Amino acid sequence: MTRWQGMLALALLAALLAACDGAAEPQDETTAGATVRLMTHDSFDVSAEVLAAFEAQTGITVEVFKAGDGGEALNKAILSKDAPLADVFYGVDNTFLQRALDNDIFLPYDSPALADIPAALQLDPEHRALPVNYGDVCLNVDVAWFDERGLPPPADLDALADPAYADLTVVQNPATSTPGLAFLLATVATYGEDGYLDYWQRLVDNNVLVANGWEEAYYTYFTAASDGDRPIVVSYASSPVAEVYFAETPPATAPTAAVIADGSCFRQIEFAGILSGTKVEDAARQLVDFMLSTPFQEDIPLKMFVYPANDKAALPEVFTQYSHTPAAPVQMAPARIAANREAWIQAWTETVLR
Repeated sequence: MTRWQGMLALALLAALLAACDGAAEPQDETTAGATVRLMTHDSFDVSAEVLAAFEAQTGITVEVFKAGDGGEALNKAILSKDAPLADVFYGVDNTFLQRALDNDIFLPYDSPALADIPAALQLDPEHRALPVNYGDVCLNVDVAWFDERGLPPPADLDALADPAYADLTVVQNPATSTPGLAFLLATVATYGEDGYLDYWQRLVDNNVLVANGWEEAYYTYFTAASDGDRPIVVSYASSPVAEVYFAETPPATAPTAAVIADGSCFRQIEFAGILSGTKVEDAARQLVDFMLSTPFQEDIPLKMFVYPANDKAALPEVFTQYSHTPAAPVQMAPARIAANREAWIQAWTETVLR
């Protein structure tokens, strides 16, 4: 999955060191000089100054290894678990969390930083996978497109099947896209296992378009970001923030909006864990602690456009102004997802792509 990556204003390294406020342990002879390899998905991003502050304070060198999209990176971590490719893995989300836990790729670690992470995000009671951030996969609409035609944007999932919205929606294939899978799970939760395929058949009848991934859907077909002809796309509740933040001339209002009605969004949580077989476990623990601390967490919103898991992390003003959190996002137990994911995807494929 690709998200926006932008340049933040450079901060003074000294200020960042001060901001760490005990988030990482000071240098000691057991970890100073150690190198920790951090395996991530391709959308991972962190300010160089934030990472440098951690390295300067601890004496630990962090080597970032991007290993493909979320599913691809996790598969590599599982296949290499007897000879791990890294020491820490970041980027497995709750749609694939159970697969990671069942394959026993993580060491348990009860980080003291978990005290600042809401219990609702801590899905693994053994603390093998620790929550780093979350975001909500929702429908996004092109505000101007609807205003110009005097048509109200869809209020919820049901609206997409209304003939008034025929030919307007692009979604992602759940077999190849994380947002696509999250949206499929939202429909399963909202319409039930006995009703979600009927819902999708109604979308097919309304000429829904299926793209392979988020980038293709957003930048090829979504009218607000391309020359496409689809003013409704599956994206994130925080996507309007990026539209404002990266605009050459900041608009007075966001050009896009998220549909956040109850049951229309899926809460996606991303986790980090220490890979079994690491030879630098103490240093790996310090890196995980740092990833949950406020300096790293406050860097997340404008680098990866998702919410920090740490309750104490302050949000930038553009985030608080233009991002809206759904009151009742869909949440589903990782074990239920793991038990049914492939069957749900196969049934979806037969209904939508046949």
